[in-house]
Amino acid sequence: MNRKRIFVLAFAVMMVLALAACGTRDNDKMANGSGNSSAMTGEPKTAEEALALHKELLERENALLSENTELWEKVFMEADKGMTMQEDGKNYGDFLLDTVEAAKEQFTDKEYEWLKESATEISNIENKLTALEEKYPEIVQQSMDGDMSMPAGSDTSNPPDDGSMQKFPAFEGKDLDGNTVKSKELFASNAVTVVNFWFTTCNPCVGELSELDALNKELAKKGGALIGVNTFTLDGDETAISEAKDVLAKKGATYQNVYFDSDGEAGKFTTNIFAYPTTYVVDRNGNIVGDPIVGAITEKKQAETLQAQIDKALAADMG
Repeated sequence: MNRKRIFVLAFAVMMVLALAACGTRDNDKMANGSGNSSAMTGEPKTAEEALALHKELLERENALLSENTELWEKVFMEADKGMTMQEDGKNYGDFLLDTVEAAKEQFTDKEYEWLKESATEISNIENKLTALEEKYPEIVQQSMDGDMSMPAGSDTSNPPDDGSMQKFPAFEGKDLDGNTVKSKELFASNAVTVVNFWFTTCNPCVGELSELDALNKELAKKGGALIGVNTFTLDGDETAISEAKDVLAKKGATYQNVYFDSDGEAGKFTTNIFAYPTTYVVDRNGNIVGDPIVGAITEKKQAETLQAQIDKALAADMG
């Protein structure tokens, strides 16, 4: 079944950074072990009990990913350098274990053991979550309601405080076929441009590619367009470009994907995006319309928010 949970390691990192002002976690937990959750034992007898257990498991998984943020960032960066696409349905904990193993030399023995133990527990949690979702499918949306909400002040777009609209960072890059793309010309030629940030090992990102392609076709009828930015392809990484093109082809996505230098204005903007997928709506003048949309547009809330922002940009363009 399609998983409702949009669970990417980068999101957990972002959440921790956003909450840093509220206090930091005690990193002594690494020395003492991550511990076991009471949620791993017992079997719910009703949907209500299943819902409570589902939420407890998600909280435990969030807690594990919120401990020792710097270590998890290292894991994420290792995945960013060359993990192959995470197959649909693959246990997220197993994916983390594979990534930790690949990055083993980056950690001390103590750090490696902690990460391995934590990823193993996440794998067990994922198995339990899957079982609950299969047995009680009605609990999934209830459990997720509010789970992906962004803490106050965590907007990764850092909008200006003076009420003016924020400009999408300028770039001059290329698409995956090597054609030059300039942001000023791109935005000016479209009544609205939807910019979707994704990466190849992100399940929710890959899962929405077909829907994004359909959206691009609808936008074309209204003078708009959708483009993708696969973060693995920044700086023109040939292997990443080949893998991205392969994934796009498998999903039947034909809309333009672009890349640019990581040390440029747009590249630095991209490094500050910690939740994937993230989508921006940009008007003809290069202004960002509304807040970034965090999560796949296959979810009702994200789809509705995106459409509202698109409509706003189109109305302003006509006016």
